[in-house]
Amino acid sequence: MKKPHLFYVYALCIVLLDQLLKLYVYFNLHQGEEVILLGNFKLHYTLNPGMAFGFEFGATYGKFLLTFFRLAIIIGVGIYLYKLIQRNAHKGLIWSLILIFAGGMGNLIDSVFYGAFLNVATYDAVTPWFHGQVIDMLFIDVGPIALPNWVPKFGGHNVSAPIFNIADISAFIGIVMVVILHRRFFTADAPTTPAPQTSEISQQPEQAS
Repeated sequence: MKKPHLFYVYALCIVLLDQLLKLYVYFNLHQGEEVILLGNFKLHYTLNPGMAFGFEFGATYGKFLLTFFRLAIIIGVGIYLYKLIQRNAHKGLIWSLILIFAGGMGNLIDSVFYGAFLNVATYDAVTPWFHGQVIDMLFIDVGPIALPNWVPKFGGHNVSAPIFNIADISAFIGIVMVVILHRRFFTADAPTTPAPQTSEISQQPEQAS
């Protein structure tokens, strides 16, 4: 592949778009404030101290461990993405990893730096570094949703639709692409074994003696 660095430029563009929207919301809205964009689609400024859908790691150093877990995952995805690009893997698989990588990087920046620079660390943080809360804002207001009892943490309760950011959407689309299209991605990426060649034996017609 002639210009593998371009794929990282695409990922960087997604990260920049994610960060610009987060900073816009932080400097222009108050927590809980909503701005209607189109119909039920709104900007709703909220802070997420843990993972997607409000799940958190417990204990004093839970957020610290979560941030390092995210960092390890992103490093692993980045290395795997580089290897895929080098061996000219299926473009769909590469794009899926770009979306996952960019989404992870976008939220990792919040976790590492926002506690120190934007003063949005978790309430029990021992240090603002690596304890930043993730800024979420994209919200489709469909009213309360009744969840069945088997759903972890929220089962039996009425909840509102999740609030996302661009990084969440990017990672989600990438994961869905891998889950749905993995057969096509990895079948096309598998090395093909050349068919055995049979030697051609020229047969002379038998001469009658």
